Amino acid sequence: MPHDHHHHGHDHGHGHGHPHPHGHNHAHADHLHSHLIPEDQAADLQVLTAQFIDGFVQARDKAAYLKLAGVPLERPGKSGPGKLKLVDVELKTEWQVGTASPSFGSHELSYLPFPGEMIRERTNMSLVYVSMTEKDLLDIRDFLADKERD
Repeated sequence: MPHDHHHHGHDHGHGHGHPHPHGHNHAHADHLHSHLIPEDQAADLQVLTAQFIDGFVQARDKAAYLKLAGVPLERPGKSGPGKLKLVDVELKTEWQVGTASPSFGSHELSYLPFPGEMIRERTNMSLVYVSMTEKDLLDIRDFLADKERD
């Protein structure tokens, strides 16, 4: 679980040779950090993504929602100096109805259809950026994961 250091009810000096012009709970790269294991990080990102998408769908002012979330209206392009412009927000809904994986010692897939109660709806969002020569989709999970690292 992520954590930060809460006030302990007493003052204490740092005594390690450099001044602290800010309070104890400063955001410093090696001070506040996460101890999530990858599976927990993935689950955390899944929840964050679902909440972000729900908020966007329900927002009356979708442009304001994106601005508050820090979604850039422009991004650098890959094919040159021009900037890509945000033109669409794409929502895609899927239902996973089964799973397929390689079978041991065979070129066939091992297929397991899900019973009805295991079928779940998944919605994902992509931010669509374009220029005169390029189109780039930024998966909202990548955007949110990058924000978490900042």
